[in-house]
Amino acid sequence: MAYLSSQLQRSWQASCHLFFGLPVAMTAFLGCFAVPTGVFFTLFLIGAPAWPEIVRILRRFAGYERVRAGGWLGKPIPELYLPLDGSPSDRVRLALTDPGTWRDALWLPYATLSILGFSAVVLVLWPVALLVDGTAAAFRRTGELRDTSAFEEAPGPPRALLLPVFENLADAQARWTAALLKPSPSAKLGQRVAELSESRAGAMESHSAELRRIERDLHDGVQAQLVALSMRVGLARQQVKSDPDTATRWLEEAQEEIDATLAALRGIVRTVHPPVLTDRGLAGAVRTLAVSADIPVEMNLAAVETGHRLPAAVEAAVYFVIAECLTNIRKHSGATHASVRFTRADGTLQVVVTDNGRGGAEEHGGSGLLGIRRRVAALDGTTEITSPPGGPTRMKVELPCGS
Repeated sequence: MAYLSSQLQRSWQASCHLFFGLPVAMTAFLGCFAVPTGVFFTLFLIGAPAWPEIVRILRRFAGYERVRAGGWLGKPIPELYLPLDGSPSDRVRLALTDPGTWRDALWLPYATLSILGFSAVVLVLWPVALLVDGTAAAFRRTGELRDTSAFEEAPGPPRALLLPVFENLADAQARWTAALLKPSPSAKLGQRVAELSESRAGAMESHSAELRRIERDLHDGVQAQLVALSMRVGLARQQVKSDPDTATRWLEEAQEEIDATLAALRGIVRTVHPPVLTDRGLAGAVRTLAVSADIPVEMNLAAVETGHRLPAAVEAAVYFVIAECLTNIRKHSGATHASVRFTRADGTLQVVVTDNGRGGAEEHGGSGLLGIRRRVAALDGTTEITSPPGGPTRMKVELPCGS
């Protein structure tokens, strides 16, 4: 009888899910009249100021049902709306042209009919289900108590006949709700285009800032050193015959200046594309970063040491992400330990950098964390940062790698 008790519990939960939707059905019924009325008065400009507020209420109402249906299905139902920002006329226009609003409006009559209909079926079906499945369970129990021969076939696993219907009804109602309230493919495409446009703009801004930094480093550093070097060599050439000792001293100083200029130039080149990536690959480059981190860094690099090598753009992005993370850890976190872990599956590379520092890392204009997010977004990747006060700080970056 344990199976019957378990099935009864699941069927009752499904029935409660449908019964708790009755207030939703009643509210949706009122919305079937309120929304057309709001549109009517908005078109005649009488109720235009109130229309965005009606849309906001409709969104909250549909959002509640998304949460309820998603909780039953075990997966959230996404929502996608145009933001109701700007001037009053802009808000009215956005509220009237938002595809998500009209999907919610079309869902209202469905919610009224489906929830009321399913709830009525549940009320009628419960006595019949209890009678049929209870009688079947009693007969089965009686049969189990009878003596059976050793050669008689063992009975199969017990199954309820009508009680599972309640779960099927709740599943159907939740799935149909999800189908009506989830964003349309065109809305998802529009959101994706907007995200790519934003990430592209951020990447272009970061790229421009990087070019300006390189130009500034070359102009203020390497170029100034080369000018000074040219002057020193010119003076030495003038003194070769009249004062060889002075000329020799100036040439020695010029040699030192050349070495310093070459070091500065290598530093600039290293920020464009680190030579260590070309020479040692991503795994070797990360080990080099870990050695200079001044704290123990635990590494799991198996995902990037085996298999096909990553595209150069992905390797460079990952290298700079880890370099920025380890720099922040060393300067700001007060951590005594850090870790860098790679996983690679289904054409995606995942990098997780954690530390045991004080936490509280925040993104703001011009910060390294914001630069990381923009660099990753430019390659169609995602960045997730969690850094509660007191730590730990965890950064997860996912990038498409093609293998």
